[in-house]
Amino acid sequence: MNGYDINSPIGFTPQSLAQEAMQTQAKLRAGLETLQQVGDVDYGVTEKQEVWRDGKVVLYRFRGDSGHAPTAKVPLLIAYALVNRPYMVDLQADKSIVRGLLERGEDVYVLDWGYPDRSDRYLELEDYIQRFLGGAVDHLRRSHELDAINLLGICQGGAFSLCYSALNPGKVRNLITMVTPVDFHTDDNMLANWTRGIDVDLFVDTLGNVPADLMNMSYLMLKPWRLFVQKYVGLVDILDDKAALEDFLRMEKWIFDSPDQAGEAFRQFVKQFYQGNGFVKGGIDIGGREVHLGDVDMPLLNIYAQQDHLVPPAASRALAGLTGSSDYSELSFRGGHIGIYVSGRAQREVPTAIHDWLAAR
Repeated sequence: MNGYDINSPIGFTPQSLAQEAMQTQAKLRAGLETLQQVGDVDYGVTEKQEVWRDGKVVLYRFRGDSGHAPTAKVPLLIAYALVNRPYMVDLQADKSIVRGLLERGEDVYVLDWGYPDRSDRYLELEDYIQRFLGGAVDHLRRSHELDAINLLGICQGGAFSLCYSALNPGKVRNLITMVTPVDFHTDDNMLANWTRGIDVDLFVDTLGNVPADLMNMSYLMLKPWRLFVQKYVGLVDILDDKAALEDFLRMEKWIFDSPDQAGEAFRQFVKQFYQGNGFVKGGIDIGGREVHLGDVDMPLLNIYAQQDHLVPPAASRALAGLTGSSDYSELSFRGGHIGIYVSGRAQREVPTAIHDWLAAR
């Protein structure tokens, strides 16, 4: 439905436009009926159980289907970013990296950072990395009677996982980073270029916690035509398809279900990572200890997306020359920052790649 006519010198005719208008009207009428059938869309489809908590931060163990009991001896902990909710890795039955890992025998846990409020204004990076992430790791080490566990860090959670692994290398057996920024000063990183110019002290001192809506607007402005206009125009095409409409609404719900950011941790992350480029140049300080990626000496799998506009490939691939690991691998995924979780290709390739890599070690 685009009204285009190859036989017209200007690409369309009154007849083709009229036909498109009639088709659009039909779609809108069907959409009214479809919307009445759509209830509140669910997400996070895999059964999970709370196993540990520190304040608002909760560690969950995924149960999965009874026919897929874990066969892996070492648990896999997923650490997601602070800016979005972690159920993106388990969005729905046919779009779940978690379900794919469970089906292959992995014992999967996820850390849920919760929703910070004003009482969390002064949480620091040390709290998130050493207290919360470290507390979850220590719980798994105790409960599984292991010295070290497997860690999967995604996006900002990957940066946290690198910091944790550098500071506590004996507690991480294998490390996987996915769409993780490492070099924050690559030329094609628009978000990093914007962030380097802000007065983050004035920003946090004025706002306290950083509002989720403000963060969301920043991400949407990276691709304003695609994210403000094109996808909603395209919505008309699926208004008469209940399943496709539910998929769309489920994704929208995730996009706008964003926590506020604890002010002090945000200040430290922007200064040390986005502005200071600390992984590359040094100077990342977590609770008085400097992070050196050379101390990350465990096997490491780095997964990046070729069309990622939030974490460009060059920003992730910089990791290759910075760690102390003698067992470093990369996986290039054809897709974008979100597609690496939810596309059909991702469901076929990503869980298998992670499982096979872990099984070999």
